[in-house]
Amino acid sequence: MNNIAKKFFMALSQNETLNTTAKKWGPHLGAEKVVAGTTIPETITSIKKLNAYGISCTVDNLGEFVSEKNEAVKAKEQIISMIEAIHYNHVDAHISLKPSQLGLDIDFDFCLNNLTEIVAKAAEYDIFVNFDMEDHPRLQPSFDILDEITKTYSNVGTVIQAYFFRAVEDIKQYKDLRLRIVKGAYKESENVAFQTKEEIDDNYLRLIEWHLLYGKFTSIATHDHHVINHVKQFVEEHDISRDKFEFQMLYGFREDMQHGLAEEGYNFCTYVPFGDDWYGYFMRRLAERPQNLNLMFRQVFNKRTNTVIGLVAGAFVLGRLSKRNKKDKE
Repeated sequence: MNNIAKKFFMALSQNETLNTTAKKWGPHLGAEKVVAGTTIPETITSIKKLNAYGISCTVDNLGEFVSEKNEAVKAKEQIISMIEAIHYNHVDAHISLKPSQLGLDIDFDFCLNNLTEIVAKAAEYDIFVNFDMEDHPRLQPSFDILDEITKTYSNVGTVIQAYFFRAVEDIKQYKDLRLRIVKGAYKESENVAFQTKEEIDDNYLRLIEWHLLYGKFTSIATHDHHVINHVKQFVEEHDISRDKFEFQMLYGFREDMQHGLAEEGYNFCTYVPFGDDWYGYFMRRLAERPQNLNLMFRQVFNKRTNTVIGLVAGAFVLGRLSKRNKKDKE
């Protein structure tokens, strides 16, 4: 059932018509519950509210898989503007970015130049930049860019995705960087990634434990209280300082638990997306862990929202079925 749900939500995330519609109707669909703002000032206000609870933030300018240079340049300028806003507003926040949004699919050197400009600006203000990792075809090129940038700059880190077979080697290679460890959000081939929840969960915990013991700093990205309790026990048993790790959750998810962990004295960071390209982002979060739908149901969805999303999703499914039936008859 999880694999079916993952395929369904990934298909929704990649549907251009639904993404365009969602941008228009975002406020009516409850987008403000999962996105901290559509503008930089709105997002800074949201960050200040989280900081008041002792929560730091990593800020993501929504959008990926850019195919035009002007779009990549626009994204770069937006991220640099956010870096400047973080600095001048004295908020506790850093940057997360996706190489594909900054030209990875267009040209390697073009993307490298864009990322270098961003990292250099962030370094001026002592702001950390995290390279989010994407699907398998883009994985090694993203690591290649990271390797080039770390030759000059030290204010960068990256993400290790537990469902990849190569994750064990990657975490060892990049142990001296600040790493966010996640399970993985894309649909990957059985040739490169674990397919079952049990295999992914087991590898996820192994990676977390290894990096807590031997790595620089570990960001543990999870909404699963079982994982969180496991980590609490592990760090206590191995006398690992709380300064060596943080828990991370998505903006709008399990807010009571976010506040609770911060109050307990754990480092906590909220992943804060901003912009109007929220629909694909939200669908990928549901694909990553369909249980997230339960976490958000009461916080985001109301009767009107459910009706609109139901109609949109239903139309999409019917459209797919119609095409399939038509193809079968031909």
